[in-house]
Amino acid sequence: MSSEKTPIPAASNFIRAIIEKDLSQSKYATKKWAGSPGDAAHQDTGIVDAAKIRTRFPPEPNGYLHIGHAKSIFLNFGLARDFDGICHLRFDDTNPEKESQEYVDSISDAVKWLGFGWDNANESNLYFASNYFDFMYRAAESLIEHGHAYVDEQSADEMRINRGTLTEAGKDSPFRGRTVAENLARFREMRDGKHADGSMVLRAKIDMASPNINMRDPAIYRVRRARHHNTGDQWCIYPMYTFAHPIEDALERITHSICTLEFEDQRPFYDWLLERLAEAGLLAHPLPKQYEFARLNLTYVVLSKRKLIQLVEEKHVNGWDDPRLPTIAGARRRGYTAAGFKLFTDRIGVSKADSWIEYSILEDCMREVLNTDAERRIAVLDPIKLVIDNYPEGQSEDCFAPNHPLKPELGKRTVQLTKELWIEREDFMETPSKGFFRLTSDGMVRLRYGYVVKCTGCEKDADGNVTVVHCEYLPDTKSGTPGSDSVKVKGNIHWVSVAHAYEAEVRLYDRLFKEAHPGEGDRDFLDDINQNSVQVITTQLELSLKDAKPEESFQFERHGYFVADRKDSVAGKPVFNRTVTLKDAWQK
Repeated sequence: MSSEKTPIPAASNFIRAIIEKDLSQSKYATKKWAGSPGDAAHQDTGIVDAAKIRTRFPPEPNGYLHIGHAKSIFLNFGLARDFDGICHLRFDDTNPEKESQEYVDSISDAVKWLGFGWDNANESNLYFASNYFDFMYRAAESLIEHGHAYVDEQSADEMRINRGTLTEAGKDSPFRGRTVAENLARFREMRDGKHADGSMVLRAKIDMASPNINMRDPAIYRVRRARHHNTGDQWCIYPMYTFAHPIEDALERITHSICTLEFEDQRPFYDWLLERLAEAGLLAHPLPKQYEFARLNLTYVVLSKRKLIQLVEEKHVNGWDDPRLPTIAGARRRGYTAAGFKLFTDRIGVSKADSWIEYSILEDCMREVLNTDAERRIAVLDPIKLVIDNYPEGQSEDCFAPNHPLKPELGKRTVQLTKELWIEREDFMETPSKGFFRLTSDGMVRLRYGYVVKCTGCEKDADGNVTVVHCEYLPDTKSGTPGSDSVKVKGNIHWVSVAHAYEAEVRLYDRLFKEAHPGEGDRDFLDDINQNSVQVITTQLELSLKDAKPEESFQFERHGYFVADRKDSVAGKPVFNRTVTLKDAWQK
């Protein structure tokens, strides 16, 4: 975990208020347990533990993390840091068919990149649900032995029909009345691989008439022959997520189990299960408590893992780290920063109310951070040649550009002025429109950091397109020299020397979806893909950018913030991705 501690804000959110109250009452000053969670040696030592909170970030390793997970990471790890507690990284790997080591590695990388870790002093807080499978199996047998679980052999369709509806109670399974001995025997046969996948499940025995459908005898174990990334072929039965998750929290002595609102209806089962296992002597009080907050709903993106997988597998994007995806890997490659995500999560807050957050808020946070952090450089994205006819052939002179206008301590860098320059095509107009203050026929403009020049004409191709602009410079008007402001001009344009430019590939990224709510109503979300979400261009950049290192960010003056691609850049030949424009280009 990050060693720096952020002061607790004066205006606490509702989760902070809960934690503050619990700590003031010493609610979690408990006895320490020896051994690792789930081990036989995990026993009460009688040593009093300090009143610390423990949170956890529990991703399922079946995909890459997205922006919504970033909010959860900052919440869970941030609360632990702010209250001098501990946050666990735990992989909820109970579904082997969809999980892989690739996802485990990507999740670990994302958490670290956002600024957090899981090692504290001599304690490592990296866990896998699969490491508790032995304990979970014992817990399941305990439920059977105490009459709280039974093996059901109904088909999936029969179970669905008999589950009832929101207004009608469910019906008891014909297998609900089996004896403890029968259920234990059947469950052990499931464990030993004597029954086919999907032929039977272990269910908690609670109340088929409960108004909460989640309490109508939920399934807690199923037969599933699938190789697990961590346990291999050791098991052919696997616990359901809703059964495994509270056990993991309890074994790890989590104090505040923070989930999104869709788990609110699962909380009664969470509490029921932990109480039954505590009654059986398998768990100790105080037990974890679950708290729910509103998940992130962000316009112009999809955060559904199923839809993200579809985008990747059907190649609508170029992999999980495509800079247009809302994955943390994609955002990082695009040039979004961890500090920008921190500002974003602070700004949107934590509440119980579902709401939509405008994507522009996230972009504004990135701009705000990059405006402070990114040095400035010159880039000509749509180049056209400007020839200074009265400038000496072969001559080159130094012009000086500040590295950061807000940080004079960073000094200035040298850019070379020569007879031939690259300027933006849009900075020249033969017949100017109203309000156009850049270079025009017979007009004057200042070359940023250089001289005032006057246009003398232009060359065109056979189609009438301007290919070269000609001008003359006024020798006594160089920026930073006495008398430089003797000639007043309204326009100021940027440039790079033809002889000293770096020709580079630049990718102009935009939002992946053109609609604020992709797939809203009856639309297929794929129909809302923005076909202009990326444009690859060849540009002319100032020569210093040739040495940019992967993930190094800059403001390209007038154009926005850009980053050297962390994947495709090589030494001496960086490729740049546009992170965000200088202003919101999507304003209506």
